[in-house]
Amino acid sequence: MSKTPTGGTLYRGREGMWSWVGHRVTGVVIFFFLLVHVLDTSLVRVAPEAYDAVIGTYKTWYMALGETGLVAAILFHALNGIRIILVDFWAKGPKYQRQMLWAVLGVWLVLFAGFAIRHLSLAFGGH
Repeated sequence: MSKTPTGGTLYRGREGMWSWVGHRVTGVVIFFFLLVHVLDTSLVRVAPEAYDAVIGTYKTWYMALGETGLVAAILFHALNGIRIILVDFWAKGPKYQRQMLWAVLGVWLVLFAGFAIRHLSLAFGGH
């Protein structure tokens, strides 16, 4: 972690620390989704009937909520990853890391809201 002029760390207990936690949590969520996705896709070779049953469960309302959460995690992880790259490789990145986090959250909110409204309206009977 970068040191501040006062000798403390840049992230401890502030917005940067929460973005660090969020980045790790969303990374783990995405990893487990990919693991399950590989496993369920491999069923098509082993047991096509089981594959069809699994795919059938994906067409439920609770899986639509799970997909919405997954998209939220992927969006945050991707946008925050860009912010991390800027903090690490741009000379002024550490100075503006807090403002960049708020920008990431604003862009995330706009993108996620657009997706969630459309996806959930389709999942819950919209056209």
